[in-house]
Amino acid sequence: MANSDEIIIKSFTSLGLSEQKAKETIKNASLTKNLMLALKSLENQNKKVEELSKMSGLLIYHLCSKIKAQSMQYLDLLVGMIADNKLDNTIRVDFSLEYVLTHSVKANLTNVAELEKFCGVNVIVTPEEIDKAVEEIIKKNKTELIEQRYRFNIGKLLSEVRAKIPWADGKAVKSEVDVQIFDLLGPKNEADLAPQQPVKAKLATKTVKEEATSEKKDEDTAMTIMDLMKTRVHFHKPGENYKTDGYVTTQNTERLLKKHLKLTNGQVRTRFPPEPNGILHIGHAKAININFGYAQANNGICFLRYDDTNPEKEEEKFFVGIKDMVEWLGYKPYQITHSSDNFQQLYEWAVVLIKKGLAYVCHQRADEMKGFNTEMSPWRDRPIEENLQLFEDMKNGKIDEGAATLRMKITLEEGKVDPVAYRIKFIAHHKTGNNWCIYPTYDYTHCLCDSIEQITHSLCTKEFQSRRSSYYWLCNALDIYCPVQWEYGRLNVNYTVVSKRKIAKLITEKIVSDWDDPRLYTLTALRRRGFPAEAINNFCARMGITGAQGSVDPAMLEAVVRDFFNTTAPRRLVVLEPLKITIRNFISDKPINLTIPDFPAQTENKASHNIVFDRIVYIEQSDFKESPEKGYRRLSPNQTVGLRHAGVVLKVEKVLKDNSNKIIELICSCEKVEVAEKPKAFIQWVSNPYEIEVRLYERLFIHKNPEDANEVPNGFLSDCNKDSLKILKSFADKSLSSAKVYDKFQFERIGFFSVDPDSKNGQLIFNRTVSLKEDNTKE
Repeated sequence: MANSDEIIIKSFTSLGLSEQKAKETIKNASLTKNLMLALKSLENQNKKVEELSKMSGLLIYHLCSKIKAQSMQYLDLLVGMIADNKLDNTIRVDFSLEYVLTHSVKANLTNVAELEKFCGVNVIVTPEEIDKAVEEIIKKNKTELIEQRYRFNIGKLLSEVRAKIPWADGKAVKSEVDVQIFDLLGPKNEADLAPQQPVKAKLATKTVKEEATSEKKDEDTAMTIMDLMKTRVHFHKPGENYKTDGYVTTQNTERLLKKHLKLTNGQVRTRFPPEPNGILHIGHAKAININFGYAQANNGICFLRYDDTNPEKEEEKFFVGIKDMVEWLGYKPYQITHSSDNFQQLYEWAVVLIKKGLAYVCHQRADEMKGFNTEMSPWRDRPIEENLQLFEDMKNGKIDEGAATLRMKITLEEGKVDPVAYRIKFIAHHKTGNNWCIYPTYDYTHCLCDSIEQITHSLCTKEFQSRRSSYYWLCNALDIYCPVQWEYGRLNVNYTVVSKRKIAKLITEKIVSDWDDPRLYTLTALRRRGFPAEAINNFCARMGITGAQGSVDPAMLEAVVRDFFNTTAPRRLVVLEPLKITIRNFISDKPINLTIPDFPAQTENKASHNIVFDRIVYIEQSDFKESPEKGYRRLSPNQTVGLRHAGVVLKVEKVLKDNSNKIIELICSCEKVEVAEKPKAFIQWVSNPYEIEVRLYERLFIHKNPEDANEVPNGFLSDCNKDSLKILKSFADKSLSSAKVYDKFQFERIGFFSVDPDSKNGQLIFNRTVSLKEDNTKE
């Protein structure tokens, strides 16, 4: 261990931390920095660490672990109050943090006596006050207490008492609660002492470790977006932006927040801001659900804002496609807006920045500014008037494309210096036509449009965290309302690519047909393959909204889809690769009409459809083997099989083959199930079939990460699975002939399927959405 670490650990143990806790603490750079500043503060105030009580030392640790960056100006004050025993417990420290955080937005704290009053300094709660408060809370909960007796949640009572008399001694409150509950209920009886029955029994085969993991997973995982947003997401309240870590306040922040609240009435306002230069993919589904879902869960509004600042890449089909996908996922935008709606205002604000000396015209070309621009531009300090004239010349088309940009004077968190705010592009814009030849960048546009729309929560993926500094800087530099940027981990799925450029390459190389090819993970592709919008939303909910980056296997999404289909997709009999069977002793002299339940396992669901059972039936080729291996359970010359729903058992009498020795037909006899020997399996079948086309999809790529040069050294195109699509001419029962595009079904024993939009003129095409959980080769 380095000497510097040993010194820091020794300093931390002087505050009362154990050596192990001190070693853990130095792994947290932010907390370590705060603690070192607190120790320095004690030294500056002539307060010796060794003279502090152990409680005071631990309270300083608590303070440093909770204090937010915007309140650090008050660290000295709070450390001094702890050392002087004015803040003598965690509750008072927490109250002090709340108070200074509120005053950080006011940019002043002039009345320390008011702070002490807020924190209850020197306030002593008498036993009589505790007695009275507990009595009131017991009375309020009396009915539930009598019903539940000692199974009642005592923590709820303690919390209510604490809210009423926050400065009371905790032990004294607990003691009084116990006494008054005993007076009300008397001694515990046998029922109180009996072990509480679990809500539901655990499977006997689960180990303790497996049970704990399962319980934690259930506890941490939301099943729907509303569940996620209402119970597991804890963002700041509108108008309390300053309570968020890293939020930057100025002397005008309080005024601007009050104005914002007046305009919005405290309403949650979010936005989904895609670039209209490509089709949305599975990662966008998470962004849509988070932005629209959070607004919906809090009775707020969400804008669909097209970030249309790149005219050369934007097409009308992408604007339409984005809106369609948002609505397909079940969300309706409060308003559809465009960044280009604000081009005039954005331009005027750029002029303000120049006049403040915070932006300048630069002549470095794009290739000179690639990557991390750590060197200052030679034009950074040119005169304001010259910058104004040059920016006007850029606007009026007097400077060549690429010959000048407008750059902001700020260093981003990632170290990049002076990001570009405007560039020249002599390209007509889909909305503004030829009115502009300068277009703003994302770094400049995004936060300003958020401000214009009075967004409360600017929710974005983790890669934009490095832009947060420019986000806050720009709003504050222009003295306008500044929203809060929150980042979450993006959703990445293995065995696919979502890059617009790479998907375009797959289309060009004719590996996939288009943006909606069902082997892709664009939203249009997932819809075409048959993935239900509700299942995609539920999948996003289960992924949560943490900042952790990571990739998930497609099987996780498929599992959610199966869960949804199990209760919503009606069952049908289909054979993918038919084998003809003629039943010699058919049980009737004419075809038999059968009524089959759509959901056999759901006794309360009476939906059904009719099929025909006739002398000639078709089964799957794989459901017959002339020379079966050991353990084979279906039809063979020496083994019978049952037909699902038909009530008969088949026995092979003769195998017919063509000239190439291929089996073309079986001659069978049948017996009714009631009299036949019980077969080892029942299989699906079809009579009087309706021909359909079935498309079976497998993963498009062989490796988990086809973009990884180590895994796939020859590039992602070389990793494509040549067998990712199989097209079959199959037989279905005629009840399927009335199916419509996007209708979903379970083909019994095969999987879940959806009607493809290519279906026309009565020729239905079915895409396999997902297979069944079970191995289809077993019964």
